[in-house]
Amino acid sequence: MSASPPSADLGRDFRRRHRSDAPFFLIMGGLSAGYVLLIVLLIAADLMFTSVAEFTAALAKPEIQQAIYLTLLTCTLAAIASQWVGVAMGYVLSRYRFPGRWLVDTLIDIPIVLPPLVLGLSLLILFHLPIGGWVLEDWLRDDVNFPVTYCWPAVVLAQFSVSCAFAVRTMRVTFDQINPRAEEVARTLGCSRGQAFFHVALPQAWRGVVAATTIAWARALGEFGPILVFAGATRMKTEVLSTTVFLELSIGNLDAAVAVSLLMVAMAVVVLMFLRFVGAGLTS
Repeated sequence: MSASPPSADLGRDFRRRHRSDAPFFLIMGGLSAGYVLLIVLLIAADLMFTSVAEFTAALAKPEIQQAIYLTLLTCTLAAIASQWVGVAMGYVLSRYRFPGRWLVDTLIDIPIVLPPLVLGLSLLILFHLPIGGWVLEDWLRDDVNFPVTYCWPAVVLAQFSVSCAFAVRTMRVTFDQINPRAEEVARTLGCSRGQAFFHVALPQAWRGVVAATTIAWARALGEFGPILVFAGATRMKTEVLSTTVFLELSIGNLDAAVAVSLLMVAMAVVVLMFLRFVGAGLTS
């Protein structure tokens, strides 16, 4: 009995491997397609529920226009503050080893995993907890004349508390990917550590800076729980788009709630497209 030629064995092995890959791709592709389909159906359901006339009518309301303005303002302030902290802390965590570094690294993730209502409640307690007869909110309101709780600064602080953690994570990944050798060379040529950071490391990290700012802004846009507890949802005062959806639903105005939801979806899509455009494919 003659043995089969090597080419026939190779052909059978190739067909066997090709057949075994089909179920794998079907399962992986099916799970992925199912989730993408869910997102598409959610957006399609919102689009089918409302019309252009209802959408424009909802956005023409003065309180919703004020919520749009306050949302853009607070998200921008929170993103800028998050970026300042994110660059500094991301660089420190990436470049230095110090006692308690693991603890700091863990604490940064707490706002990400903490239930939003708990974070808002913690902020509220922080500003109203009497310590030796001294209350932070009373001092800010009476002595500094800058009230925070249930005013627009509370919105910024609530957004910053969460979005900053994402900025820190993004910037740490950015600096981890930058070789520190160039900074060391700059220091041997006479630069101080600060000069090496500003003239060597930071210019190389510009994509990460843009990515971290964009991610922080987008995260601030979707913040709801801490804002509701710490800043409230007062019309024309502390109302942002996320709380607008809640307020419109609470009075049974589903058309306006869906219209604002679609506006937030559009804003999120624009932010994500910008992030893809700059090519900053960094994740935290």
